[in-house]
Amino acid sequence: MNTLIDLAPKSVEYMIKDNIVMIDIRRAEEWEATGVIKNAHKLTFFDAYGNHDILTWMKEFEKLVTSKDQTFVLICAHANRTRVVGEFLIQQYGYKNVAHLKGGMALWLQEGREVVFD
Repeated sequence: MNTLIDLAPKSVEYMIKDNIVMIDIRRAEEWEATGVIKNAHKLTFFDAYGNHDILTWMKEFEKLVTSKDQTFVLICAHANRTRVVGEFLIQQYGYKNVAHLKGGMALWLQEGREVVFD
């Protein structure tokens, strides 16, 4: 059984250089407020009301993650949404190398790590 991998900010920082796919699932106003991790793809999962459109999201997600074995990192504000989405991708879709940013962007920023605004 595959389980979601918790990655400390320092580990994720190394992955930026390795071109590991990183997907920030937060909403636009969150990206604008904090910036995003360099090279992270912005792909909102839940709207402000907690709603989601799994089919549309998966269509975009599958353009980024092209194999069930590919390693990727999910990013949100505090690692709560990524835990839910990551477990969902493992259990319902059979992805094997699902990781998320432990502590989310809150911990990333608290540690003074680099973000970009675009």
